[in-house]
Amino acid sequence: MDDTHSVEEIIERLRPLAHPNALEGMARFGIATENALGVSMPDLRAMGKSLGCNHALALELWRTSLRETRILASLVADPQQMTEELMESWARDFADWEVCDQCCINLFGKTPFARHFAVKWSGAEPEFVKRAGFVLMARIATTDKRADDASFEPFFTLITRESTDRRNYVRKAVNWALRQIGKRNRALNERAVVVARTLVESEDKTARWIGSDALRELTSEAVLARLKN
Repeated sequence: MDDTHSVEEIIERLRPLAHPNALEGMARFGIATENALGVSMPDLRAMGKSLGCNHALALELWRTSLRETRILASLVADPQQMTEELMESWARDFADWEVCDQCCINLFGKTPFARHFAVKWSGAEPEFVKRAGFVLMARIATTDKRADDASFEPFFTLITRESTDRRNYVRKAVNWALRQIGKRNRALNERAVVVARTLVESEDKTARWIGSDALRELTSEAVLARLKN
């Protein structure tokens, strides 16, 4: 590990940035605060940028188990050095949606295994591992410019299959994935609208919510105008 950065030093740099009074608000939004200092995301991103890519440091930061060190780990880890085993291990540690989403967006989505785990984790039992699968779908839809439309068809199947999971952070992620895929281009918008309409007709309350909420955005004037242009 780079001798210029130790986990202890980083935690000492984090403490003056902490806002303990923010923890109560974080808890209300479903963020686990038992192991949190209350450092804001802009401050964490700035620190991650200052640390640069340092995979060995990321491994140590993750093991520290603080909210802040785990988010930093996702910012400084090298995506090309992440293994399937390591991603599985980190995913099992997810205790809330925030660290889950930050890992998927900052790190997991940049690895060669992003699509593999989007599919695999979509059927997982733990709430935040399953959420990670759909967050990865949303990220791929947003950032993978080379993916062809056909490559998203398996995601529609999984979205439909898992649309009856009533757990809050799963259903929101399923909804997110459907909306992001449907905002990628006009053809995928039309396909996503078909899926959403099918969910609206479901006998399941959660599926109906996912479909109607997605439909509202996917057929909005703002989205359709952007896709047309």
